[in-house]
Amino acid sequence: MSIVVTGATGHLGRLVVEGLLEKVPADQITAVVRDAGKAAGLADRGVRLHVADYDRPETLTGAFAAGDKVLLISGSEIGQRGPQHQAVIDAAKEAGVALLAYTSVLGGPAADFTLADEHKVTERAITDSGLPYVLLRNGWYNENYTENLAPVLEHGAVVGAAGEGRVASASRADYAAAAVTVLTGEGHEGKVYELSGDTAWGFAEYADVVAAQSGKKIVYRVVSTEEFRTILTGSGMPEPVAAILSDVEAAIERGRLAATPGDLSRLIGRPTTPIADSVAAALKG
Repeated sequence: MSIVVTGATGHLGRLVVEGLLEKVPADQITAVVRDAGKAAGLADRGVRLHVADYDRPETLTGAFAAGDKVLLISGSEIGQRGPQHQAVIDAAKEAGVALLAYTSVLGGPAADFTLADEHKVTERAITDSGLPYVLLRNGWYNENYTENLAPVLEHGAVVGAAGEGRVASASRADYAAAAVTVLTGEGHEGKVYELSGDTAWGFAEYADVVAAQSGKKIVYRVVSTEEFRTILTGSGMPEPVAAILSDVEAAIERGRLAATPGDLSRLIGRPTTPIADSVAAALKG
C-alpha cells in the first residue's frame, strides 16, 4: 500500500509530501509528477516517482494500486481541470484504491463563483465513482496575499474589489497538514471537511498588519470589479485568469470565503496560522 500524491511538485504538494515523510517511510510514498527533474530531491530521499500528464490518461497507468490512499490535488489549468481530474478518478477506480481525497473549494456546491465550477464537477465525479472518498474543501491561502506584497509595499496600498468582505484564510502548510492527517489516519471515508482559518479578517485590517510590520504607510483602496480586472490585466495577467480573480473578489464581498467552521484546526490539532504570521514570514523573505 502506498500513499500517492498527485501534483507533488506544486506548492501544496511539496508540503504534503514533506509532512508524509515525517510520518511514514519514504518507500510508502508515491509522487505523481509531470517532470521527474523537479522531483529529483524527493527521489533521492526514497520517494517513488511516477511521471504522468493528466492530458494523457494512459500515462496514469501504474500510478495507483489496490489499497492505495490517493490525494488528488486540484490542477492549476483553469478550464482544463474537469477532464484532467476525471482521468485521475478513472485510473484510481480501475486500480481499486482504498481512498481518494480531493482538494476542493470551501462551500462545495454552495460556492457560487466561477473558480468553484470545476471543483463542483470533480466532486460529483468522485461521489459518482463509488470510490471511498474524502473531500477537503480548502478555503483561501494566506499566501494568496503575502506572496504578492511587492506592489503593496511599492504603492502603499492593498487594492481590491471585495469591499467590506472578510476572508478566513490559513497558511498553505495548514492545509497540507490536514491532508497528511487524512492520508495517514483512519475513519475519514465519506467525510467532507470545510477547511478555513480560525478567524476571518478584512482587507483594511490586512493593510494595517502590513503597515505595522513593514513600517510603511499602507491603505486599503477599494475599486470596482471592472477596475480590479483592468489592473490585473495591466500587470500582465491573462484576461481569463483576471476575470476569475475579479469574480472571487465579488464572492468575498458576499461572504463566501469567510466561514469559520473549525474543521481545519480540529484536523491539524492546533490553531491555524494567522495572516499576521504569514506577513511576517513573507517580509523576512
